[in-house]
Amino acid sequence: MKRLLAAGCGSIYQVCKVFRDGESGRRHNPEFSMLEWYRTGFDHLDLMDEVELLLTGILSDIAPVESVHHWSYRDLFLEFAGVDAFATSPGELSSLLQAGHGITPVGMHDADLDAWLDLVMTHVIEPRLGKGLVFVRDYPASQAALARLRPGTPPVAARFEVYLDGLELANGFHELTDASEQRQRLEQESRQRERAHAGHVRIDEHFLAALESGLPNCAGVALGLDRLIMIAAGTACLRDVIAFPIDTA
Repeated sequence: MKRLLAAGCGSIYQVCKVFRDGESGRRHNPEFSMLEWYRTGFDHLDLMDEVELLLTGILSDIAPVESVHHWSYRDLFLEFAGVDAFATSPGELSSLLQAGHGITPVGMHDADLDAWLDLVMTHVIEPRLGKGLVFVRDYPASQAALARLRPGTPPVAARFEVYLDGLELANGFHELTDASEQRQRLEQESRQRERAHAGHVRIDEHFLAALESGLPNCAGVALGLDRLIMIAAGTACLRDVIAFPIDTA
């Protein structure tokens, strides 16, 4: 889609199937449906407003949104976990999980800080978000390889995530347009995957060539349709809204 944007197509959307290896459960299925769109001339804040209008409009007659809240990543961690995500360590987060929440991490002995932050997010923060629509923005730069960076101490990524009734629903960026910086980030991500024995992922040279030709200022977001339908239907399990879950596909 970014290659089409670079070719001059203008704002664009698609509904497509997405595949993730190894994720299966009440809220995950290896094959799922995604609505993804890009707005030229938008930044991530503009796109957050549009996502809010879309979700509140869709759900207004079937499962109205109870409230809308906006948090920075740092403030979210301070409020719900009592820790500054930008001034912590794996050791501190391990103690927080074990002593504060009775969670004993397994297989995390060589995990990096982002993996520990993600564990706190999923096991401590997300269950406390409650009902309503929650936007989280300004993620650590290391957690958004495709997003622009916003200046600050430290710089943060122009990335946002959307939660509805405590369930992660969408992920968006003010898209990075610098081809050289994008290459450096992809190469760094590839090295991290190799160190973690996560397998090699080929760098997409066609994508980088498109950036070099000129990607317009834009913001993009991907929204999980199956999860949205699940919430609208009032169920807590994806298999209730998917015709053929992985175990019967």
